[in-house]
Amino acid sequence: MRGFGDLEAEIMDRFWSWDRPATVREVVDDLQRDRAVAYTTVTTVADILHTKGWLRRDKVGRAWVYRPSCTREEYTARLMHRALETTPDRAGALLHFVDRISGAEASALLAALEHARSREAG
Repeated sequence: MRGFGDLEAEIMDRFWSWDRPATVREVVDDLQRDRAVAYTTVTTVADILHTKGWLRRDKVGRAWVYRPSCTREEYTARLMHRALETTPDRAGALLHFVDRISGAEASALLAALEHARSREAG
């Protein structure tokens, strides 16, 4: 699994930030605050994200309404898991990762590990 391209990331960021379904028109209007982008380009990228499984869509009237199929956190976790699969030394990779995180991130990681441990025990 690769990360998103620039426009894919910008589109997904809107959906995750808004936390609601939206049309391509809404995305285009928001993107155009920062840069010129064609409606057809955003339509194509939204369709690609739908085909890849990152967006769900429903027909409302004549327009498709899109929503993310996972949260930003789930997407990030998938990327992290995929990155771990690229090395035979997962423990070494995790050690290097932990060496670079902040104290607050380390605390969050410890809390997540405790949650996972208690879930497995229960």
